[in-house]
Amino acid sequence: QVQLVESGGGLVQAGGSLRLSCAASGRTVFGSYAMGWFRQAPGKEREVVAGISPSGGTTYYPDHVKGRFTISRNNAENTVYLQMNSLKPEDTAVYYCAADRWLGSLGTNKEEYAYWGQGTQVTVSS
Repeated sequence: QVQLVESGGGLVQAGGSLRLSCAASGRTVFGSYAMGWFRQAPGKEREVVAGISPSGGTTYYPDHVKGRFTISRNNAENTVYLQMNSLKPEDTAVYYCAADRWLGSLGTNKEEYAYWGQGTQVTVSS
């Protein structure tokens, strides 16, 4: 079992930056889990915005956040981060941290992640 707790959300103006954190706990080896960040806006499906392999050597970003968002992890501190720059109003959503055991490839769909945090709200004003 993995428990995930996100933090760092808030209100920011367009063009600004935020850094989200996700702290993992539980009887698990954090360094054996792939981690992902997803978001869900009202009325929309939950979508991936970043993924990272257990070692951090492989990352994934969809095109609409590539170059603006950066995922990283600190396995010694059981934490994964999402640095978000050049934020746009359309980035407004609840952001979720997710984890799943590493099976050799980086999942990009929400169905591929078994463990989820409670989410943190990010609001970007225009």
